[in-house]
Amino acid sequence: MIEREIAGHVRRVFQQYPVVTLTGPRQSGKTTLCRSVFPDMPYVNLEAIDEREAATEDPRGFLSAYPDGAILDEVQRVPSLTSYIQVRVDEVRHNGLFLLTGSQQLEISQTVSQSLAGRTALVRLLPFSMSEASQLRPAQDLDTLLYTGFYPRIYDQRINPTQALADYFETYVERDLRQLSELRNLSAFQRFVRICAGRIGQLLNTQSLGADVGISHTTVRQWLSLLEASYVVFLLYPYHGNLAKRLIKSPKLYFYDVGLAAYLLGIENPKQMTTHPLRGNLFENCVVIEALKHRYNAGRTNNLSFYRDSAGHEVDLIYTIAQHPVPIEIKAGQTVVQDFFKGLSHFENVMGSLPHGGVLVYGADKESSRGGVRVIGFRSLSRTLDDLDKT
Repeated sequence: MIEREIAGHVRRVFQQYPVVTLTGPRQSGKTTLCRSVFPDMPYVNLEAIDEREAATEDPRGFLSAYPDGAILDEVQRVPSLTSYIQVRVDEVRHNGLFLLTGSQQLEISQTVSQSLAGRTALVRLLPFSMSEASQLRPAQDLDTLLYTGFYPRIYDQRINPTQALADYFETYVERDLRQLSELRNLSAFQRFVRICAGRIGQLLNTQSLGADVGISHTTVRQWLSLLEASYVVFLLYPYHGNLAKRLIKSPKLYFYDVGLAAYLLGIENPKQMTTHPLRGNLFENCVVIEALKHRYNAGRTNNLSFYRDSAGHEVDLIYTIAQHPVPIEIKAGQTVVQDFFKGLSHFENVMGSLPHGGVLVYGADKESSRGGVRVIGFRSLSRTLDDLDKT
């Protein structure tokens, strides 16, 4: 077992707040993280029927069994419990009492904002970063990485990714979605998710999505909200800044785990990834989410966006540092060619001076610099962002 990069942040905020709320996709490692960082704390899984009934029927009695606090797993299963936790922490008045986890960010956020506002730190744990995954499988090439994805269980147990992700998706549809919503047409929903995978890295077009699945525009938005709430789909919103340009307003569609997207596209081994027409989109997805993990693991919020104007000029990712945008272009090719820099050059012309320059992330490992642009391999993204953050 490896120590997660976010562990230090979790320890810090637990000393600063009476409650820490940890959310993230199912099987992203939330329980393992909590129990490894705080091995002496009592642990309660509210998925267990008896524990859930005890917390629901007698919440005061349930909490009194843990006078020094506890780890409460999947707390969204007993949403009323947070009101009693609020009373408890207000009575005790010291930090480091309860560590709450949950896999459904919408329900958790609503519950926490209503009952624990000002009393809890909100932490998001996504699946492994590239550097975390490399500690368990150091020799993965790019295609294997895109095919495998980053769910810890695949690495810890050395499970075949296709089998593991098939099980994950079936469990998600049969279990989590039934908790979140009354879905009457599961087959249409499954088809919808697969079509979303086929639009990875593209601008979100709800009308087109609805037409392809045979559902209404309203249903598309409802289903996308479900996918966002359960950490399956991530929407990257456009950068606006103070530009007078006509900019695209639609977000771009990504998946929190590139391996799950690859599975939904029918990719069953790394060789299929090599020639797949969406390989570049999957690589872009991988890099965007790696940047998001970098933010979350350091205890920062999502500040990511992309740039695209009405003329089609585009930069794949904008990383903002103290109001200054850092344009990041993402290319899966292993050979750096001049065409890779077009979007970055246009963005610099529009913005003027870029104090932190730009970044080109490509599908190899050699690093260089061209005219204020850092050219880096995909494995070096987090380190590069860390360097930029320090400036």
